[in-house]
Amino acid sequence: QVQLVESGGGLVQPGGSLRLSCAASGSIERFKSMGWYRQAPGKERELVAEIRDYGEIKYAPSAKDRFTISRDSAENTVALQMSSLTPEDTAVYYCNAVEIYYYIKQTYWGQGTQVTVSS
Repeated sequence: QVQLVESGGGLVQPGGSLRLSCAASGSIERFKSMGWYRQAPGKERELVAEIRDYGEIKYAPSAKDRFTISRDSAENTVALQMSSLTPEDTAVYYCNAVEIYYYIKQTYWGQGTQVTVSS
């Protein structure tokens, strides 16, 4: 069973930076994609950033130019470097991984890490 464990959340002032990290229990090479989603109170979960196995990266418009997603196959981690944070970035951030095995899609989620942007 795949486990994804997020870390790095916390309280940060507007304009500040945070780095989230997601550690997978096994090799991340098995995943078709890995990414970060977030869910603010009263809102649906939304994609923040995603990185495909062949390197393609996709960002939500709100994250583009402020956030950077990266993966480290040696450490089996995926990170999200966030800068210029605003209160609108306050949410629970979830790590996501998608595996496709014999045409069966399996999606995995971490437990989430809280990011609060407030002065």
